[in-house]
Amino acid sequence: PRRCIPDFVNAAFGKEVKVSSTCGRPQSRYCVLAEKGEERSRSCHLCDAADPKRAHPASYLTDLNNPHNLTCWQSESFVQHPLNVTLVLALGKKFEVTYVSLQFCSPRPESMAIAKSMDGGKSWVPFQFYSTQCRKMYNKPSRAAITKQNEQEAICTDSHTDMRPLSGGLIAFSTLDGRPSAHDFDNSPVLQDWVTATDIKVVFSRLHTFGDENEDDSELARDSYYYAVSDLQVGGRCKCNGHASRCVRDRDDHLVCDCKHNTAGPECDRCKPFHYDRPWQRATAREANECVGEFYAARQPLSLPFRGPDLAPHSPPLLADRIFSARE
Repeated sequence: PRRCIPDFVNAAFGKEVKVSSTCGRPQSRYCVLAEKGEERSRSCHLCDAADPKRAHPASYLTDLNNPHNLTCWQSESFVQHPLNVTLVLALGKKFEVTYVSLQFCSPRPESMAIAKSMDGGKSWVPFQFYSTQCRKMYNKPSRAAITKQNEQEAICTDSHTDMRPLSGGLIAFSTLDGRPSAHDFDNSPVLQDWVTATDIKVVFSRLHTFGDENEDDSELARDSYYYAVSDLQVGGRCKCNGHASRCVRDRDDHLVCDCKHNTAGPECDRCKPFHYDRPWQRATAREANECVGEFYAARQPLSLPFRGPDLAPHSPPLLADRIFSARE
């Protein structure tokens, strides 16, 4: 048997996103900023949740992203720090996340945080911070080094925080970028844990402004500042520990791994009953590490391999090994 790997997917596609703020209830004005050379202009429109042509609902975050027909979720205008706007996405089960990306219709946020949950949204841990003022906003140094000792540390960066482009800007967080053990992911339980998530949360902490929100015509300026996103993606694979090549819906409509190698559980994270003769292990590129039952063990030749440092690390554990380890 070989290691099984589910397809790489955008785990956010078509899923519901819970948002803390959406424009249009009641209907409200918003203005789109544009720049031509030194000149700045605004064109103003109505957001109305009751009118499909003027609505900007959360479903637009995860619908089919068509560059020729952009659909944008949009927050209420001028929800400014210390008030946050949050997006919460439940993936439906554990995924191994490669990246989280957001494509903006508005300017990108001045400060933003990404967090993940591994327990269905009960608790959250930071994944990544973006800010022009990391220390002030998140009490983090800017662009701290990631070492072997802190590979599960969320860092803060000032990249991707420019106000320009005023529309179409991208923020993309790669979960393994700059993590020292990324090249040896199979043998890094720390990073395997780090990329695992059941839910993703995005927190917009502070808007970019041109500093004109307190001028005479401040209402017009304030209507120009909001968060708007055309596409939220979470790229990754259903987490099956190398023991399934796909995820399926069970009878209760829950997403689960279609487990092979005599494994069981939502993530193929344990051995099937009566297959406990070898401890459960995650599959690697070299070994399927299938779970083994009595029948398999009985068929193996009884041999007494030398247990010294030269023994090949991938030798299958034999019946005799277990007999001797049980006596020790």
